Amino acid sequence: MDVKLGRVVITGAAGRMGPTVRTGLRADADHLVLVDREPVTVEDETETAVAADVADLDTLVKAFEEADAVVHLAALSDEAPFDSLLDTNVQGTFNVLEAARRAGVRRAVLLSSNRVTGSYPIHHHVFPDEPPRPDGLYAVSKVAVEALGQMYADTFGMEVVALRAGSFKEEPTETRDLATWLSPRDCVGFVRAALTATGVSYVTAYAVSANARRFWDLTVGESELGYRPEDDAAQFAGRFADDDPFWHGGPQSGDRATPEAVLEHLPD
Repeated sequence: MDVKLGRVVITGAAGRMGPTVRTGLRADADHLVLVDREPVTVEDETETAVAADVADLDTLVKAFEEADAVVHLAALSDEAPFDSLLDTNVQGTFNVLEAARRAGVRRAVLLSSNRVTGSYPIHHHVFPDEPPRPDGLYAVSKVAVEALGQMYADTFGMEVVALRAGSFKEEPTETRDLATWLSPRDCVGFVRAALTATGVSYVTAYAVSANARRFWDLTVGESELGYRPEDDAAQFAGRFADDDPFWHGGPQSGDRATPEAVLEHLPD
């Protein structure tokens, strides 16, 4: 069944995930508004490019005018100094949600991260309603992103979906990806579902492919958003050693959940 998405804003359109989401939504959207600090070239009259930083609230409000939804992808996507994470991930998400509220945007899809629960052990099957166990400062900023989404849904009646994305790559490149891989096809599938699901107030769902070794429960994505992922990293398992130390135990984020990963970003 064809589903029209209306006018959709994508922040971080030139980033790592942005081009895949843009291409995947183009056929279903009436118009795409592509927001990024970096230059974006439009394909045709169904797209508009807006050069803007998520720090610029006034420009975001203008970019969001008459939009039906926003897909917020702009972010620092790994460990960094905490003030940088606060500025880009937390303040930036606040600006996106506030701009959406002022512009009357109905739905916001926020890119969260699997790493908000990255300190759970690898043998623990995590449900989205379990307490966060962030693996570092980056993950803490994503916990705040989810909290902002919950607040805007509860307080202002916005429809908000936070997608805890897995490891978004064309193909797995490390052992951990056998559990965490998010394929481009499934990435688009989750985002489209998050834009079109009915009866949404606030939903947090893991967005990860149907990997046999995954750590996370996918029933919320299927029951609340109506999407069941199609790909499985098991097809690439032969590339990686079966006895990799990662599978012997430890946190789901592996080396990302170590003191050393955080200490290098702390002030002297």
